[in-house]
Amino acid sequence: MMRLHKLYHRFTLLPFSPSSFPSNPSLIPLAPPLRLTLRLRTAVNFASMASLRLRNLAPLAAAPTEDATAAFSSSANAVTSVDYEDESTVGTKYRVPPPEISKIVDAPPVPALSFSPLRDKIIFLKRRALPPLTEIARPEEKLAGIRIDGKCNTRSRMSFYTGIGIHQILPDGTLGPEIEVHGFPDGAKINFVSWSPDGCHLSFSIRVNEEDSDSSKLTVWIADVKTGKARELFKSPNVHLNAVFDNYVWVNNSSLLVCTIPSSRGAPPKKPLVPAGPKIQSNEEKNIVQVRTFQDLLKDEYDEDLFDYYATSQLVLASLDGSAKEIGAPAVYTSMDPSPDDKYILISSIHRPYSFIVPCGRFPKKVELWSAEGKLIRVLCDLPLAEDIPIAFNSVRKGMRSINWRADKPSTLYWVETQDGGDAKVEISPRDIVYTQLAEPIEGEQPTIFHKLDFRYGGVSWCDDSLALVYESWYKTRKIRTWLVSPGSEDVAPDILFDRSSEDVYSDPGSPMLRRTQAGTYIIARIKRASDEGRYVILNGVGATPEGNIPFLDLFDINTRKTERIWQSDKEKYYETVVALMSDQEEGDLHLDKLKILTSKESKTENTQYYFVSWPDKKTVQVTNFPHPYPQLASLQKEMVRYQRKDGVQLTATLYLPPGYNPSTDGPLPCLVWSYPGEFKSKDAAGQVRGSPNEFPGIGSTSALLWLARRFAILSGPTIPIIGEGDEEANDRYVEQLVASAEAAVEEVIRRGVADPKKIAVGGHSYGAFMTANLLAHAPHLFCCGIARSGAYNRTLTPFGFQNEDRTLWEATNTYVEMSPFMSANKIKKPILLIHGEEDNNPGTLTMQSDRFFNALKGHGALCRLVILPHESHGYTARESIMHVLWETDRWLHKHCVSNSSDAEEDHETGTVKEHVSKGTTNAESKVVATSGGGNREASELEYEEFHSLPRSSL
Repeated sequence: MMRLHKLYHRFTLLPFSPSSFPSNPSLIPLAPPLRLTLRLRTAVNFASMASLRLRNLAPLAAAPTEDATAAFSSSANAVTSVDYEDESTVGTKYRVPPPEISKIVDAPPVPALSFSPLRDKIIFLKRRALPPLTEIARPEEKLAGIRIDGKCNTRSRMSFYTGIGIHQILPDGTLGPEIEVHGFPDGAKINFVSWSPDGCHLSFSIRVNEEDSDSSKLTVWIADVKTGKARELFKSPNVHLNAVFDNYVWVNNSSLLVCTIPSSRGAPPKKPLVPAGPKIQSNEEKNIVQVRTFQDLLKDEYDEDLFDYYATSQLVLASLDGSAKEIGAPAVYTSMDPSPDDKYILISSIHRPYSFIVPCGRFPKKVELWSAEGKLIRVLCDLPLAEDIPIAFNSVRKGMRSINWRADKPSTLYWVETQDGGDAKVEISPRDIVYTQLAEPIEGEQPTIFHKLDFRYGGVSWCDDSLALVYESWYKTRKIRTWLVSPGSEDVAPDILFDRSSEDVYSDPGSPMLRRTQAGTYIIARIKRASDEGRYVILNGVGATPEGNIPFLDLFDINTRKTERIWQSDKEKYYETVVALMSDQEEGDLHLDKLKILTSKESKTENTQYYFVSWPDKKTVQVTNFPHPYPQLASLQKEMVRYQRKDGVQLTATLYLPPGYNPSTDGPLPCLVWSYPGEFKSKDAAGQVRGSPNEFPGIGSTSALLWLARRFAILSGPTIPIIGEGDEEANDRYVEQLVASAEAAVEEVIRRGVADPKKIAVGGHSYGAFMTANLLAHAPHLFCCGIARSGAYNRTLTPFGFQNEDRTLWEATNTYVEMSPFMSANKIKKPILLIHGEEDNNPGTLTMQSDRFFNALKGHGALCRLVILPHESHGYTARESIMHVLWETDRWLHKHCVSNSSDAEEDHETGTVKEHVSKGTTNAESKVVATSGGGNREASELEYEEFHSLPRSSL
């Protein structure tokens, strides 16, 4: 089982929140990421394999929180629909959009799915819709780049599952009756679901009453898969889970290693009323330390103590028979990884001295090797504080990194060490060296050099002593290489298997499919065929073509490098992808004629379902039968369109039209263009088609596609390539290329007769909001209004790089200034709606960015509106917040696009504004809304910093 995350719709604005996935099916598939060799142990260890279809997937550790309707109806914040023409209603209370939109968002979500290690069972993880604001508003501690819920002793804003149903997979591929997991308290919130290695038990955590300091903390439970009966793992009710970093891991079939809150821990430290002294930072050594704009950093000694208080764990080895023992001393443990033979555990922790300028992922890090019983065998490394990692892309930490177990060996470690001091600007060969070593080497035995790389190391896929694939890449040139290595044969020289551009999706040969071993690891699946003795693997490819993606499976002969296509998606009506192998229960090579895979299948109008496909006749059995999540839009129209920018670059977009719409009889529609720019090194690569015309249009809770229900044409994801070929930096011509791409997109929808030229709006989230503001400043002739959510508008506030820009403000001053729409606030004459979460923690997108941009706009009389969402982060989660965002957006589109009530008259040839009158609205009474001409929300003078929370695997 592993965790995969689907990008439902590229402009859904909650990419990291389960609430963005309200209704589509979810799957937690079966293999680890291509370039990471991870043990099938706990849910937090698994991510997607690059070659797999990222379909409708939700993390095991999280699911939305409360029943949307019930929870919201009981909220103190009443919600009502309004007449957009009645300005007296535009105040500070939360609103809901029209029912055409709200009904789609409130549709109940389908469960997430997970298959057992032996592929004989499947669990349905039940979940509810959007959480109420009371969940998001819980107190949280912002420490070292992460946010902690002190009452639960977990990361804050953690969502949950509400129930678990187990199904047997019958011999014919259909599902048996549901066995409901039972025995835990009613109303329990479930997290961190994982299978035991033998598939006989499920482990999970629950929390009950979050208002009570004890029952709000997490306890670990075990369920018998045959009966569904669940019980607490620990006999003592006072043992609670510490889930700030790692949580627990199966060591073998009958025991788990658990991060617990130390029993000796008392009350949290109290902040002193009077500080011991001033806060001082010093660089008297004249070190060069450049860091990006991180958020939620430690500020003083009290913060350091508070971080230690919540993050420190006591490891406990617990058996299913109820016995438990503490192992090791309390520490800030960040990960636990048992060896494939269960004899050792790789333990990572962080320790002081901490930093006030970088997040916890750069704190001093110690990696130790323990026996399975908890005895320290040796310290692998103790890395110092890493404040000085250069900001250039491909720069890394000095010393040992990416320490893992070889998936094909009982207990062999491998890791990588940089040879360039971690600085990508240093020219050196080799740049990285991969080492291997036994867990307990013979005294004096040095690590073995496994492979040397001239680019930056990207991971290893192991198979056996005759086959491993090593990956390397270099961002500046977009080069990516795959090396074929024979780990057990020093006399066989490594060979380059694939050498290509990461931007060139048409040349992607696919990635090797992985199979589960009996030890619970994942290795490259070796394939046998009856007709010969060749060495084969299966490459699972996206299948990008000029007509769209057509996924495939190729049988690849390692010796001859020849391929044979053994499966391909239907390309006429459906979009099908291969999710995982299902025929890997036995050790050894897999027989081609006994191959079994799990696939997903969807179309423009049919939502995703999952199927078993079995060789040799490719017999198909449907596994799921999820209902359509929004039947009112089942007959929407979707087309992938291609057009050309004036400099010859080919562009693509997906055009959506409302059900039943006919341009010849209905005429042009108001149109919403929603996009996100991307950087490229090649014009040819920028013009390649990505995506499929047959993909089901998944609609997230803030997706632009919701406005299909309001009879809008939606131009979704028009490519906005910012190209810098050769030594040219892409952003040096950012505005020019941005405007050219937008002009081409607008001309295309007008040419097709589906969009009214005077009623085309533009919008985006994050870097898409940055794009929106720039387009209103530099291409006012194209759009009637804009919607910018959670954006950054002044690049001088991110002076050490942003997005894919790794030059500093002082190295590229003109580029920083010219790209910043804040500097062009005086040019913005079209209505712009700014929305931002008050607690945004994403790098660069400080809440202050929208505050100050709004004040700049207002200072020049622009028609603008600022909505600050209390308690929300970079993506919006609470139902009240999401509904209000949709209401604000719908109101803005109604007033300034559908009705086009602005007094601004434009010369569409020159893009100049002949006349403009700024229109104010009612004064804002709270921090929810501020508007031009009335609301006077003062920008906070606190210099916000952002940090996008690091994945646990990076710690």
